[in-house]
Amino acid sequence: MEKTFKITSEVENLHVVERAVDELFAACSIDPVVYGNLMVASMEAANNAITHGNKLDPAKLVAFNFSLDEEKLEVTVKDEGPGFDYSNIPDPTSPINIENMSGRGVFLMSKLSDKIEFEDNGSFVRMIFFLHKEA
Repeated sequence: MEKTFKITSEVENLHVVERAVDELFAACSIDPVVYGNLMVASMEAANNAITHGNKLDPAKLVAFNFSLDEEKLEVTVKDEGPGFDYSNIPDPTSPINIENMSGRGVFLMSKLSDKIEFEDNGSFVRMIFFLHKEA
């Protein structure tokens, strides 16, 4: 199963991403824990792409692809921004950063997904969620 779509870079369009994750959950038997992780990580990726990548420019698009097979769910998000240095993100759990209002998105995405990769200077992210966790 695969779902691909694009949205303009407006915060109001986050509901489109939320609906896509809900539809995927309804159409397939995804574990509720995987669903929760998928929802939060996808929303963080979408918000980062809209806000930081495309700088809320409604002329710029964010492209999404959700691809599901028997073992995993792969989510890709691509914005039209210049990217960022994903290898140098401040730790939001550090006492220095704990009160910062932003800076938690990539941290959450990496903690909630089973695998995360950045390409195109950080303007493309791929998150993998394994459907069957080993005990």
